[in-house]
Amino acid sequence: MEKKIYLDNAATTKTRPAVVEAMLPYFTEYYGNPSSVYELATQNKKAVDEARNTIAKALNAESNEIYFTAGGTESDNWALKATAEAYSDKGNHIITSKIEHHAILHTCEYLEKRGFEVTYLDVDEYGVVKMEELKKAIRPTTILISIMAANNEIGTIQPIKEIGEIAKANNIFFHTDAVQAFGQVSLDVKDMNIDMLSASGHKLNGPKGIGFLYIKKGLKLRSFVHGGAQERQRRAGTENVPGIVGFGKAVEIAMNTMEERQKKEIELRDYLIDRVLKEVPYVRLNGHRTGRLPNNVNFAFQFIEGESLLIMLDMQNICASSGSACTSGSLDPSHVLLAIGLPHEIAHGSLRLTLGDDNSKEEMDYVVDTIKEIVTKLRSMSPLYEDFVKSMSRQ
Repeated sequence: MEKKIYLDNAATTKTRPAVVEAMLPYFTEYYGNPSSVYELATQNKKAVDEARNTIAKALNAESNEIYFTAGGTESDNWALKATAEAYSDKGNHIITSKIEHHAILHTCEYLEKRGFEVTYLDVDEYGVVKMEELKKAIRPTTILISIMAANNEIGTIQPIKEIGEIAKANNIFFHTDAVQAFGQVSLDVKDMNIDMLSASGHKLNGPKGIGFLYIKKGLKLRSFVHGGAQERQRRAGTENVPGIVGFGKAVEIAMNTMEERQKKEIELRDYLIDRVLKEVPYVRLNGHRTGRLPNNVNFAFQFIEGESLLIMLDMQNICASSGSACTSGSLDPSHVLLAIGLPHEIAHGSLRLTLGDDNSKEEMDYVVDTIKEIVTKLRSMSPLYEDFVKSMSRQ
């Protein structure tokens, strides 16, 4: 197939034309600083407020609970570090899971070096946090639970509402990294008892370099970036007006099209999963079969290296990944796949395919046929596979 087939939407998405169109005037025509007092500036302040209102409505939040950042990583850092600092007089214990994004895990490691204690919860074979373990992990000194809404590698959706109820019942703050989930599935911060939520624009066909942190009214989190009085004195720096406008437009489109996109992506996702599981031997699906993001597929192929598979897929115009884009340079197997119980040698053969709303069934057929050919070729060169076949023939 000559056309490039993009199946790495968990890493980043294509910015929608309507989003680009909405952003363009704010580079050249409406270029004023929103903090200034003249009309050119106040127009921009109004545009920022409108985007904030759109995002707040999507979460059932108040507009003054949305704080713009440079992206999901900054939002995660802010939530954890600021909570730890602000509430250290109440306790020094944080609960998270072993399959969080490194923006959470590395921030927890940073806090551990500064005297905080962190419990990393195990997950089951599908990547779901065990509620009984969560309850047992709670201490009198626990100040924060941070569990992602949906995993960026295997797509498993967590029981966020139940976690929120547990946190509320124990007077503990609850943060969720919703970078992959926001715009893909419905989220209601009030119904789910969420105190803080992180999201990023470029995961839902918006621009890169813009995100937000939802902070429930009443939390006494201090500024994360110091300088000016922007974002109600909590996040200094001149606002990224084009990015904010683009993010707002992307959220508006995502909310209006969510039901239709979910239906299409689930249909394609399940078609892709069914074909691969039926037609490729010695492969497993990672993550929950149905309780996963509508667009996420993650396989582990035995007897091959995921990196070789990715390179050969790229040669056939298919863009995919083996896991998080933030760790693509690492030779270590995915910490997520190890946490759900995969041995190293199988975890190394992982493939993540994340769909967009412009993918088609024809593309899925081409992808499956290509995967079959490549896996067969790679296994034919594998001494491990050869030994395995010989051992099977002797039985």
